[in-house]
Amino acid sequence: MTRLRRNAVPLAISGVLVLLALVCHARLVAWFAGEPTPGSGSAPGVPVGSGSGPGSDAVAYYTCSMHPSVHAHAPGTCPVCSMNLVPVTRADEQSAVVQLDEARQRAIGVRTEPVVKAPLVLDVRASGKLTYDETRLQDVVLKVGGYVSGLRITATGQPVGKGEPLFQLYSPELYAAQQDYVLARSSHDALGGAGRGDALIRAAETRLGLLGLSVDQIQTIANTGAPIEQLTFTSPASGYVIEKNVVEGAAIHAGDRVFRIAALDKVWVEADVFEADLGRIANGQAATISLSYVPDRTFAGKVTFVYPYLDPSSRTGRVRIELANAGGELKPDMYANVTFHLVLPDRLQIPTSAILYTGPRRIVLVDLGGGRLGPREVKIGAQAGDRAEVLSGLAAGEAVVTAGNFLIAAESRIRSSGTFWKETP
Repeated sequence: MTRLRRNAVPLAISGVLVLLALVCHARLVAWFAGEPTPGSGSAPGVPVGSGSGPGSDAVAYYTCSMHPSVHAHAPGTCPVCSMNLVPVTRADEQSAVVQLDEARQRAIGVRTEPVVKAPLVLDVRASGKLTYDETRLQDVVLKVGGYVSGLRITATGQPVGKGEPLFQLYSPELYAAQQDYVLARSSHDALGGAGRGDALIRAAETRLGLLGLSVDQIQTIANTGAPIEQLTFTSPASGYVIEKNVVEGAAIHAGDRVFRIAALDKVWVEADVFEADLGRIANGQAATISLSYVPDRTFAGKVTFVYPYLDPSSRTGRVRIELANAGGELKPDMYANVTFHLVLPDRLQIPTSAILYTGPRRIVLVDLGGGRLGPREVKIGAQAGDRAEVLSGLAAGEAVVTAGNFLIAAESRIRSSGTFWKETP
């Protein structure tokens, strides 16, 4: 008897549960499906899909703006918060529109900003290097061979002024040319200033000038009536000796470059600009240069030349900027960070935080009004800081979601039965 009583109790409980399930079957199914339960006082309305046809205005389902997971086939109230359900049309379903009232948007941190049309300030950054101003380089090249003595420039980097002596040169060829000049003048004087003697003097003077003698040196020879054995050669420009190819007592030949002198009161910055940005750079463009050598300062310059070729290995183009260097703190071969400041004319723009990247596509969420937020594909152009140019897909005055858009996009993917979020091959 005791064993029978023990088995009867579980059997009785199971029977009661089965009976309850049969009686409440309809209510349980409706509750789990998110539909209004029978007798819950739901407002009567048009059932799902009862439109005049399968058009875009037909209602796909009803949902709660506070609880989008609720899907019902008929109007009613939300089983979670008792708010009235709102209809979602088939067009909204296909376009992946999300319905969220303002309170819900504030709760999840959704913010929007309007699409504006205004100038876009674009900063293009590039790396560069300081170099010599090629127009201010001077070479000291001899036009006659000889032997160096009295060398004044003893090391590379030494400063020199225009007209300062560099070295002395003994040249047999140059000495012979001086003797010819002296003889021409002596013959002219002996002949009493005949016309043929004038021609010989002019020819001898021209030869000395072509060999590198200055007007003052030729005049000194004429005044003394004797050739100069050790001729002094002077600097043709002021600057710094950046190349030295001679030592004391060296023998040099005609055409040898003895020194190279560079003026450093102005330098060039040669910046390597990526191919995609090169088309926006033009002569006269303002640029700011910063150096690790002087991190607390920046230097302003302007583009003076855009080179007409690319580096095939790095796919960059070279841009030249001129900088004044009166203090001499800018030194060639220093690395520089260059920023070009571009002001693009009025164009549509949005915050970059509004853009969702889905493979090759760019998506933004547009506020359609009435708590409806829908995704839209756009084409993006130039980006400047936290602003991006919109080439197509939006119009001025429309509002786009700038915060909370990842949550809304996830909900849109879940709720959409359309193909909007599907990646196109």
